[in-house]
Amino acid sequence: MDLHNGNLFWPTTLNPDKSIKGKTDFDQHYDVVIVGGGMSGALAAYTLVQEGLHVAILDKREMAAGSSSANTGLLQFSNDIMLHELIDQIGEQKAVHFYKLCQNAVEQLDKVSKTLPRDPDLIRRKSICYASSKEDVPKLRKEYEALAKHGFPVEYWSEEEVAEHMPFKKHAALITYGDAEVNPYRFIHGILEYVQQKNVHLFEHTESIEIEEHEDHVTLHTSKGNFSASHVIFATGYDSPPIDEKIGADINRSYAIATEPIEDLSFWEDKAMIWETKRPYLYLRTTADNRIIAGGLDEDKPEAPQSEEWIANRANRLLHELRKLFPGITLNIAYAWGASFGESLDNLPFIGRHPHQSRQYYLLGYGGNGTVYSMLGSHILKDLILNKPNEDAEIVKLDR
Repeated sequence: MDLHNGNLFWPTTLNPDKSIKGKTDFDQHYDVVIVGGGMSGALAAYTLVQEGLHVAILDKREMAAGSSSANTGLLQFSNDIMLHELIDQIGEQKAVHFYKLCQNAVEQLDKVSKTLPRDPDLIRRKSICYASSKEDVPKLRKEYEALAKHGFPVEYWSEEEVAEHMPFKKHAALITYGDAEVNPYRFIHGILEYVQQKNVHLFEHTESIEIEEHEDHVTLHTSKGNFSASHVIFATGYDSPPIDEKIGADINRSYAIATEPIEDLSFWEDKAMIWETKRPYLYLRTTADNRIIAGGLDEDKPEAPQSEEWIANRANRLLHELRKLFPGITLNIAYAWGASFGESLDNLPFIGRHPHQSRQYYLLGYGGNGTVYSMLGSHILKDLILNKPNEDAEIVKLDR
């Protein structure tokens, strides 16, 4: 299915003479074959090569050309489901632990970025989550108390304090620290360049067709031939996962814009990432060249929108929301796109071993925090592949 349509911003930030060179000949056997060359696949390969494993990545498109090129690059430890809501869902111990895993994953992503051959513009930011309506204030207050109780870096702003810090008025806001923004396209390409230097083999335009599991290996039938591997990771993003059972997820679509560069962003405190309490939510960030990226307006349809007119309509709605928040600032759309977006029914990713196939694994970072999920999931899968115990796998397992 089409994963995005419109005029994407991130690919314009990378020199078209990319240094990733896809291979045509493959080895007789790999320790791990990863299906999917987007953010999840790249992070999984990065994590596995640190263990000395021989890895190949296959993608039916070019690398990073799927959902990852439409990713808006917000890295936060807070999730689509608030901590106090997750506590009600899975219990305090597991919920707090999962939030700590996300917090640690942001740190790991920062460390990864510092090892890469190209700068992915990963910049640490605070996040501001404002109350969309007065009725949401108690929920924000409850979330503040849950985060503060468990030691997360958080502040609560009253209506007056929001007005002191930002050029808009809201009834309350929650401020979390230690998050980050990134150029996801440059990040993935930087990771792929890094792992290619570590002898990871990259195969573009190679579609996986069928998999056979044997006692001591798997055979992956593809459009370019048969790959043999000890393990296979499916990091297929919002494409239909090849698992033979229905998992609890919905594929929707969302929209985003990038503005023309803005000369002076001093009105925006610390260039913080901004989002809100209502669902679906509006979210905002800045870029390294002083653009504003805004996203939202989710729709319950799996395929990316085909109509350029409809994308323009949604883009103008996003621009209208921006202008309400920042009156008096000249804002013009430079790029606008729509893309598929996956969400799990319980707001947690699907990561782990196939319930019935011991050599097949899945790294499906569904949700607005997908890059963070992919980072923490890469470490879970690394341990499972190396037969090391990992209690975190229980929270995100496929058959929960």
